[in-house]
Amino acid sequence: MQDLLQPQPEAQPQPQEETLAAATVVDVGRSLPMDGAVRHEITKLVQNLFLLPESPRRVVFSGTEAGCGCSWTCARTAEVLASQVAGSVCVVDCNLRSPGLHQQFGSENHNGLTDLLVQSRPVREYVHRLGRANLCLLSCGSASADWQTLIGSDRMRSRLAELRSAFDYILIDAAPLNTCNDALVLGALSDGVVLVMKANSSRRDTAQKALHGLRAARVRALGAVLNERTFPVPAAIYKRL
Repeated sequence: MQDLLQPQPEAQPQPQEETLAAATVVDVGRSLPMDGAVRHEITKLVQNLFLLPESPRRVVFSGTEAGCGCSWTCARTAEVLASQVAGSVCVVDCNLRSPGLHQQFGSENHNGLTDLLVQSRPVREYVHRLGRANLCLLSCGSASADWQTLIGSDRMRSRLAELRSAFDYILIDAAPLNTCNDALVLGALSDGVVLVMKANSSRRDTAQKALHGLRAARVRALGAVLNERTFPVPAAIYKRL
């Protein structure tokens, strides 16, 4: 398969038809326990996204639609990244509509993001160390009556700035792009967005609409992950996406 996820220049609104040319596709296989070919693909994703010169360090993962395996992809990428770097990695559940990142790590939904946004204690009091010493989780947190306004709040902006100061790498799991604009808001506060698509399910027009939204919002499309692929995809097919 192709070499992957070369950093892209800042996205500009484009008048022509949207394509996936700006976001190189990465293939991570079926969303099952990470071994063999799956680990290999996640490792390539980490190396090409985070470990090149001038690579991004604050990245949002968002599905083109629900059910793409975005939380799984974000969690597994964080695990491999933490194994590859000495710096600290924090994975954040910003999908307040359907939180599930904590389940990917077999963890409870402790006091987390929503609590961080309405309380004033230091950010490190809300994160929880996972299996590796340099890997932490900020789960979704307590249910909040005004959760729909939290992502775009000034408080979110300031708390993300604190997280950036506290951790070397931040990976954010966001709601699908076809359900709300949370990923666009978070992408503008980060280094860009990685799109997660599902093989044999995600539609071309949905992916094009997601890219159009990113470009219109001037948010970088850092790349794309093709999830639950069950058979090899020739490079010629990638070029047509």
